[in-house]
Amino acid sequence: MSKYKKMKQLIADMRLPEYRYKQLLDAVFLQGIMRFEDMKLLPKTLREKLVEQFGETVVEIKAIHHEKSMQTDKVLFELSDGNRVETVGLFYKEGWNSFCISSQSGCGFGCKFCATGTLGLRRNLTVDEITDQILYFMQQGCSINSISFMGMGEPFANPQVFEALHDLTAPELFGLSQRRITISTIGIVPGIQKLTREYPQVNLAYSLHAPTDRLRETLMPITKTYPLGQVLDTLDQHIRQTNRKVFLAYIMLKDVNDSDRHAEQLTKLLFKHKKYLPLYHLDLIPYNQTTVTETMVPSSHTRIKAFCRIIHNAGISVNIRTQFGSDINAACGQLAGAYRDDQKQGERTMSAIQEQSFEWLLCPVCKSKTRLKIRKDTILDNFPLFCPKCKSEMLICVKQFHISIIKEPDAQTQSRQSVALGCELSALLFFGAGINQSYRLIR
Repeated sequence: MSKYKKMKQLIADMRLPEYRYKQLLDAVFLQGIMRFEDMKLLPKTLREKLVEQFGETVVEIKAIHHEKSMQTDKVLFELSDGNRVETVGLFYKEGWNSFCISSQSGCGFGCKFCATGTLGLRRNLTVDEITDQILYFMQQGCSINSISFMGMGEPFANPQVFEALHDLTAPELFGLSQRRITISTIGIVPGIQKLTREYPQVNLAYSLHAPTDRLRETLMPITKTYPLGQVLDTLDQHIRQTNRKVFLAYIMLKDVNDSDRHAEQLTKLLFKHKKYLPLYHLDLIPYNQTTVTETMVPSSHTRIKAFCRIIHNAGISVNIRTQFGSDINAACGQLAGAYRDDQKQGERTMSAIQEQSFEWLLCPVCKSKTRLKIRKDTILDNFPLFCPKCKSEMLICVKQFHISIIKEPDAQTQSRQSVALGCELSALLFFGAGINQSYRLIR
């Protein structure tokens, strides 16, 4: 439940008139008042209760570091439990402000070219931690023209993203049009399908990055779970139901995916979906090398132009994306939630973060190794897990390692089957019509 619903409930519990809730929202979203004590239209008793329950300000996350360039502002936020995420503000000369927000602290999918992916997954952000990233910039006096879920984490791996979409588009709250919001995914099919059903006008971007499953698996392990053909078929269905353009992102990596042959393979792949090809748009993204992804090298501008020419001559909508913020590690693939200040703050450097140990999740049904790499101290709630071996789709909760779980007996079988895992899990069927399997934790 978001804090706005909690605030509404608090006002109801105090038996105050309903218009007090509207006054509260107007103070935040129309007047830009973030400190509860400064909302003088509200009764003192209500202001005190708000401070008691939510703290002194509406914004609950703490900005601890800024890096700015001419048109970019990258902010490092610290969450209440000490985890960190980064958010990027893009300020265009035409007066348009766009914000790239995070949905997870770290990421567990391990894409080889992504700085965030080297961190492993710490946890999902709450709905308030997601929307507070935008509220912070509003607090600084920024107008919000568009939002992209292209920061740290995979949006469709966090169910709270859909609750955040509700708040971001609610007229009485942030009031953004769905068409001003973009979600970028590595290809989580159930999440794409849910977006199609619930928020069909939200822009959708697919991180493609390779023309074949074989190559993409080496860059993005998620491909074993959701291969290109399955994802593109799902995107076709999204286009058919929404009549909305789908964006395909393709990071250009020297001698990896940037040859003429790769361009021809990509053209062949997309022409398998020729019926919907007019509503696909390909963005070629110059790669931004980081200190933690040094093995990947950006393609030359000449090579990118040659690649683009082949795609364009085939009749596919394509362009080379203009990059902002690479000078402050704020461009695509560079967000890492850490900064160097070892002498003054005792902060951990990126290399130290990388050295920390990781664990792989095991499927609680068939015990096969999944493709989710997480930190040992990870805590997750309602995280979607798909097993490519037994095809089970589940919501899992990860709380700590070295605890077993057992399968509960149902009406058809009274036998218990013990499943040993390397972490504590509780699993429910995910995106299904009902609950077919349940698990109980034992200690």
